[in-house]
Amino acid sequence: MPEVAAKTVAVIGAGISGVCAAAHLIRHGLEVVVFERSGIAGGVWHFDKRTALDPSSYPNEIPSRGDYEPVPELAYSTPPPEHEDDEDLEITHAPPGPCYAGLKNNVSTREMKVSLGSWPPGTEDFTTQNVLEEYIQGIAEEHGVNAVTQYYTRVEEVRKQQDRWIVRTTTLQKGSSSGRRLAERRWTLDAVVVASGHYHMPRIPDYPGLSEWKRAYPDRVWHSKRYRNPQVFKDQNVLLVGAGVSAADIAKESVGIAKHIYQSARGGLFDLPASFLPEGASRVGAIKSFELGARAGDAQGDSAPIPGQVILEDGEVLFDIHAVILCTGYITSYPFLPQFHRDDISVGEADETVLVTAEGNMNHNLHKDMFYIEDPSLIFIGAPYHIATFSLFEFQGQAAARVLSGKAQLPSYDEMRREYNDKVKNKGLGREFHSLKASGAEEGYVKDLVDWVNADAERLGIDDKMVGHTPEWHLAKKDREARIKLIFGNKNSTDSPGHEKKTGSVDAIEAPVELAGEAGVEST
Repeated sequence: MPEVAAKTVAVIGAGISGVCAAAHLIRHGLEVVVFERSGIAGGVWHFDKRTALDPSSYPNEIPSRGDYEPVPELAYSTPPPEHEDDEDLEITHAPPGPCYAGLKNNVSTREMKVSLGSWPPGTEDFTTQNVLEEYIQGIAEEHGVNAVTQYYTRVEEVRKQQDRWIVRTTTLQKGSSSGRRLAERRWTLDAVVVASGHYHMPRIPDYPGLSEWKRAYPDRVWHSKRYRNPQVFKDQNVLLVGAGVSAADIAKESVGIAKHIYQSARGGLFDLPASFLPEGASRVGAIKSFELGARAGDAQGDSAPIPGQVILEDGEVLFDIHAVILCTGYITSYPFLPQFHRDDISVGEADETVLVTAEGNMNHNLHKDMFYIEDPSLIFIGAPYHIATFSLFEFQGQAAARVLSGKAQLPSYDEMRREYNDKVKNKGLGREFHSLKASGAEEGYVKDLVDWVNADAERLGIDDKMVGHTPEWHLAKKDREARIKLIFGNKNSTDSPGHEKKTGSVDAIEAPVELAGEAGVEST
């Protein structure tokens, strides 16, 4: 069996997955350091009124790059130089996340509850982002995670040297004056838990002509990660590209403020029904190309539309578009692990060492969607989707803590490799690989983890056992399944291309997922 017991562990990220993993690692007696590039726990549920820079490349299709932009004049002298432009440096070093002002969960809080803390009395099933953010922050404080977290600290590189991991970080520090500076540090640890999430690197598709629109009108074409509130669309015709949850939410919030909203859907597996669109929004078909008119590049006021047209696959043409918002999801990316990326090969060409390929739509070579098979001291929390995120990620964190503390053991390399290869044969590679959408799949995944670690606890004479889903969770899951059936049961009969106006909204019938699309990756 692989020996992965550790004394010192790095956790990358202080969202729900990182906070839960760190709390359980601490509970099991490990020395933990958490690296969080923002200044607060909460992950994607932390609302920051500032926005990240839009990707500098259209299309944005190099997973190993992530959202890491070069920091201007970065140097590591002693002391480090100070930068007067605080906000620009801070946003470049730690881009704000995708949380917008009106964001709510759409997997119930009953399913998302973790064993580390209870929701405040009276918390509704579907609530505002600040409630979820404060829940995560409360757990971080109560279980000692804040005390071991290096905030404003970005992980630049993670590499194995001999039998230990070297983690290189940069920390944004306040200088002696009003400026800020970056300080570099290297850490040596036994294991690394990656809990950095999937909502960092926007997926920018390669539509013909889109890059020309972006160059000519950079403030009119942008990814939904930058969306904060609908006032920016006042009296505008807005084209939302994609049919995931964020597109539906933006449409819902912008009705009555925007002049008109078009939502382009390609008819993909993950598209939400057109009934999610509010009155005043129109669903149109897939986009073929963007074309600029002769006046492109001329000075344009906020009230003037972009001089061009959007050609749809069905031949329809959209004119007088003021803004194009790409609700096209995110790319799986670990820019601090470039050695495990292969931007030059497709998903089917991955060998036994690759983690992410050119598509950026799955993690390869993980046992139980967690342990990197070639070196299980590298662990990932948060790969599965179509799930109740908080609770499932906590189960993963518990399993990781038990393995690293020596209270559970992984199977042999050959057994892990065999199990992974069987999963590839059964599910195929790509976006569906980590899905637990099938009936009973989420429950089965958690039961498998619980049975495994508890069998080892029994064998090793350890009384402390892992507890699986509660009866309350199972009841809430049944409610979710009923909701999903109601939403999607008649999808094929109610959806059709064109400018139909459908009634209903995301508020009327809750979406079947927790944030930004069914997979955590919106459809286009």
